[in-house]
Amino acid sequence: MPELPDIAVYIEALEARVLGRPLERVRIGHPFLLRTARPPIASCEGRRVRALRRLGKRICIGLEGELWLVLHLMIAGRLHWRDAGPQGNAGPPGKRDLAAFDFPGGRLTLTEAGSKRRASLHLVEGAAGLAALDPGGLEVLEAEPAAFRARLLSANHTLKRALTDPRLISGIGNAYSDEILHAARLSPVAMTQKLSAAEVARLFEAARATLAAWTERLRAETGAGFPEKVTAFRAGMAVHGRYGKPCPACGTAVQRIRHAANETNYCPRCQTGGKLLADRALSRLLKADWPRSIEELEGPGRGPKA
Repeated sequence: MPELPDIAVYIEALEARVLGRPLERVRIGHPFLLRTARPPIASCEGRRVRALRRLGKRICIGLEGELWLVLHLMIAGRLHWRDAGPQGNAGPPGKRDLAAFDFPGGRLTLTEAGSKRRASLHLVEGAAGLAALDPGGLEVLEAEPAAFRARLLSANHTLKRALTDPRLISGIGNAYSDEILHAARLSPVAMTQKLSAAEVARLFEAARATLAAWTERLRAETGAGFPEKVTAFRAGMAVHGRYGKPCPACGTAVQRIRHAANETNYCPRCQTGGKLLADRALSRLLKADWPRSIEELEGPGRGPKA
């Protein structure tokens, strides 16, 4: 699932291409994608893009008249840009395109790999419409240490759950939570309300440093282009997706734990005092603390249980 660094770079690439330009045409390739009926999607056409912003892991495109297109890519959704050709258009949409948005300079399309249709598009009006889709997570890069501590300790969850719950912390998912916890030298199954003040402070700094560093790295890799290689598994990550490979800090083989559709990667020497975390034990620990599906985790309006 694209997370804060990926979404930030997507938005910057879109700003360079569509900000101030009219959305000429919208085409929905699959009806499941559009989750709202009013206002009608055709009402977007002809309106200029006035703003782009991130709302958790959602991409929001603000149009004239206080309309907002809100895209959630979920796990397998990806955005693509095709420049307009000499004739002033980007050709017909592809068969895999779930949606196509035509602008004077080119076309933005949304695709989703696999057969599970989880990506979503909402068209909402004004600040109230956006607020209804906001999970309410804390923006770590904008927060003060005290606010982070208060949010983290507001309920007793495993660190993995707390970091990836969009109602607690904004923009962090499976991949960057692994990287943050490794940088902070903390176990993914440590309980939030049992952390010391020093551990909370270490986690806060690790989260800020990891998100900022990866945003800068992806920005440099993308340059003036459009991000086309958006993935949760990137060269240079310390532990995520590196099961069995040596930890870059200590050389110990990276381990993994699985629960439902989630996988957590960690270094047993750096993070758990040499202890291996068994999947069955983790499943028992997380049984009441982990959502059963991506939809349950990412859906608006369902707060975490204390």
